[in-house]
Order: sequence, then structure tokens, then C-alpha cells
Amino acid sequence: MSKVLGLALGILAAIGGFVDIGDLVFNVAAGATFGYSLMWVVVIGVIGIIVYSEMCGRVAAVSDKAVFDAIRERVGFKAGLGALVASEVVNLLTLAAEVGGVAIALQLLSGLPYRWLLVLAVAALAVVIWVTSFEWLERIFGYGGLCMLVFAVAAVKLGPSWGDVGKGLLPQLPSHDKLLYAYFAVGLLGAAMTPYEVYFYSSGGVEDGWTSKDIGLNRANAILGYGLGGLLSFSLMIVGGALFLRHGVSPEHLGTIALGADNPLRKIGLLLALLGILFAVGGASIDTVFSGAYNLAQFCGWEWGRYRHPRGAPRFTLTWLVLLVLALAIVMTGVDPVVLTEYAVIFSVVALPLTYIPILLVANDESYMGRYRNGRLANALGLVYLVVIMVVALTAIPLMVLTNVGQN
Repeated sequence: MSKVLGLALGILAAIGGFVDIGDLVFNVAAGATFGYSLMWVVVIGVIGIIVYSEMCGRVAAVSDKAVFDAIRERVGFKAGLGALVASEVVNLLTLAAEVGGVAIALQLLSGLPYRWLLVLAVAALAVVIWVTSFEWLERIFGYGGLCMLVFAVAAVKLGPSWGDVGKGLLPQLPSHDKLLYAYFAVGLLGAAMTPYEVYFYSSGGVEDGWTSKDIGLNRANAILGYGLGGLLSFSLMIVGGALFLRHGVSPEHLGTIALGADNPLRKIGLLLALLGILFAVGGASIDTVFSGAYNLAQFCGWEWGRYRHPRGAPRFTLTWLVLLVLALAIVMTGVDPVVLTEYAVIFSVVALPLTYIPILLVANDESYMGRYRNGRLANALGLVYLVVIMVVALTAIPLMVLTNVGQN
């Protein structure tokens, strides 16, 4: 039983990383626009985040250092500062989008005014984080997010052409809208490998007290947790292709996305979908706000979340409280969380090299890792993904401009 509960970190990271508001937006929209032809990008993203999360967890288990601890020590102050600034900007945009998503899910469930629910959502997140241990945060949001599996059931019930689904797992080019197709490919990869995922994952490993004895648990967390995230991403894209594309519907709102489960499963499907979205996006909010606080605290050498109670790490606590307030201020301006999500994902793509290059360096550093440093397979995959990351980072902004943020 303890081993099962030990997988909660991977489930929370996957539900809040793969199936955050970015994944909801990009996967369903990709399916509604191009059917199943972009499923191969999800495969690439799943393997990539597994490879680098496993490295991060292994570094945390062996050295008791989270990613930003290692980045500061391994690449120096200037490079570390650049990575910190980029990550904090992306984290804040993502957090604002996630908070907006929580409020939208609450509005769909309750019918109460959106702006009041924004304040309620931030207050509730602050209270939950303050009074709940890291272990129970993992369990509540990780396992609550499993309601998202209703989309997997809906995907099967919608009866897609499984031959076409299988073809989508192989890279292909469309006969039309090639720029828009490339934009979605970049967005899907960015949503899968968003930097806050690995920051949260590695810090969570330290929070859970992993040692070299937990390297197997780390590997299981990464593979099973993000594998689950990939399954849910496939399901969302299938729903987009089998339902929204078939009927010519553009899923521009979270409520429309939830209808993907209502159509084949009726009211119980809609309820589970809304609850799943609430827990998934709520979990992503916690991932993101912790990631921002972890990064600053680790870079500055402050005490951070390992002290379970907020008074044990006051500057860390103040940081995540300030981030929540700033995120609330952003969404209170009236910006659409879905639109903000697209910008956050694309800007996170630009920041990918600043995150993943130091991780690969640290995972190969014998002074940190000893006999647990990367082997040949991990290095080969890590280098291949660095090339992929560099390409998408260079093309993300031009594609966003040329496609008018995916509108063309």
C-alpha cells in the first residue's frame, strides 16, 4: 500500500503537468482542427518528459538537491539567473491561466459569478497549501484528477476510426495549413514539457525524502505517472477529433471541452469531466506556484518547503503567497485564461533550453551523481531531445506570429 501511495507524486506531476489547462486547450483544439494526425507529438512529449523527470528525480534522490540548487552550483550565477527569470515569468503566466481555469470550473459547477470565484479560488488554494502537508496535497489532487479518465471512456464511446488513430502515431505532414499544423506541434510539445513540471517533480522528490534507495520509485513515478498523462492527452485529442471536428465545433472554452464527455456519457460524464478539470487544473496551480517558490528559494539559498509548516520557511511561504496574489491580479483584468494559456505555453517553449541543458549537465556530473550519473541510453535520449528543444524554441515565436496565435 505504501508503494502505491508513493506513486502519488508522479500522478500529481502528470495530472498537473500533462493534463493542465495547456494540455486541455492544445490537445482538444489539435484534435478538433487536424483530427488524430498530431498524436505522434504527444508520444515525443511523453518520452521527453519521462527522460528528463527521471534525471531530475535521480539527482534529487542521490544528491538531495533539487533542480535549481544544482543549476546555481553547476552553471554559475549569470546562467542560473537567466534560467530563474525566464522560469518565473513563464510560471506566473501559467499560474494566472490555471487560477482562471479553476474559477471557470467552479462557475460551471455552481453558476456563481466568475470574478467572485477567482477570489474564492485563490483563497482556497492558499488555505489548502497552508494547512495541508505535501504528502496529502499529492494524494488529494493527484487521485482527484483521475476523474479525467472519463475522457478516456468518452474517447472509446465516441467510436473513432481506430485505424486513423493508429496512423496518427506516425509523423506526417498535412496537405493544408502547414504553418498552423507546425504551431500546434510546437504547442503540444511545450505543453508536455513545460519547465515547471521538472522543477516541481525534483523538489517533490526532496520533499518526500528520497534517497538512492528510491531510484526505482523515481523511475516508476516518471514512467507510470507521465504515461498516464500521455493516455489522457491521447483521449482528449481523440475526443476533439471524433466529436468536435466531426461537428465543426471549435472548443474555445473549458465548458465546451467538458461537453466532450457529456455527449457520449450524459450528465454523469459531464459531472466527472468538470470535477476532473477542477482537480487537474487545481493540482497544476499548486505545481506551478510551488515551482515558482521552489526556484527562487533554491537559487537564493533560502529554507524552503521541506519544513512542512509554512512558519518553518517564511521567505518560501511569502513567495508562493505573493505569486498567488500576482496571478489573481492578472486574471482580474479580464484576460481570457484560455488565450493566456496559449501565450504561456509558447513562451515556455522558448525557455526550454534554459531548463533542460543544465539538467543534462548535472545528471552527468560525477561529483554530484557518482555511479548514478547518466548511462549511455539516458545521454543519447537527452541529447536527441536537446536538439528537438532547440528547434522548437527557435520556431515558437515566429509560428505564433504567423498563425496569429493559432487562429489562422
